[in-house]
Amino acid sequence: MGLISNGTTLLDAGALDSGVATGAMTLIKTLTASSDGTLSFVHGASSVVFDGTYKEYIFKCVNMHASSDNSQGQEFEFNVSIDSGSNYNVAKTTTTFRSGHNETDTTTQLSYVGSYDLANGTGFQGVTEGDGIDNDQCCSGTIHIYNPADTTFVKHYMSNFNAYRHNDFSANWYTAGYVNTTSAVNAIRFRFLGGNMDSGTIKMYGIK
Repeated sequence: MGLISNGTTLLDAGALDSGVATGAMTLIKTLTASSDGTLSFVHGASSVVFDGTYKEYIFKCVNMHASSDNSQGQEFEFNVSIDSGSNYNVAKTTTTFRSGHNETDTTTQLSYVGSYDLANGTGFQGVTEGDGIDNDQCCSGTIHIYNPADTTFVKHYMSNFNAYRHNDFSANWYTAGYVNTTSAVNAIRFRFLGGNMDSGTIKMYGIK
C-alpha cells in the first residue's frame, strides 16, 4: 500500500516516487587539514564550483581539531569573498545562540550569545567557542549558503556546530544571518581563531 499525502503518492511499495525526490546532494570537493592555517574553497581554483550551478551549497566540517588551546577564546570560524579569495572581508549581519551540558552533569545552558553577532561586520564569523585540543576533543558541523551567485539579493546562511570544549563541555551552536552584498560570493575560508587546524575534513556539496 502506498503512502499518500494530500492526494499525492509519496511512497509506493517502499520506493520514493521519482516526481517527489528533489534536491540531491552532489559532492564537489573535499579538503583535509594537516597543520593548515586555513582551508579555502575558491571558484575557478582546481575546478571548484561555487557559482550559480547550485542554488544551495553545504559545507560539512568533520572532526576539526585545533593545534593550540586558546581556552575560552578558541573558535572555529569562516568568512567569504566576492573577489575570488583576494580578500575575505564581506559585511555580514548575524545572530547566535547555544545550548550546552558538561560531562559531570552539573551545568547546563541555553543562551543567546550577543558577543558572536556581527552587525554589518566584515570580520570572520565564529561558529564555536572554547574548542579543546585533547585527543578526543574537536568540533563538527554544517554550514548552508543559499544562492551565492545571485546579484539581486543578499546571501543567507545558517550553521549548526557541536564542539567538545576545553572544559569537557558539549556546546551546540546555532548561527545564522546574511552576507550583505548583492555581488556574487565566490569563495569561502575556514580557520581556527588561535593556531592551525591540526586535522579535520571539510566537504563541499551542491544542491539544485
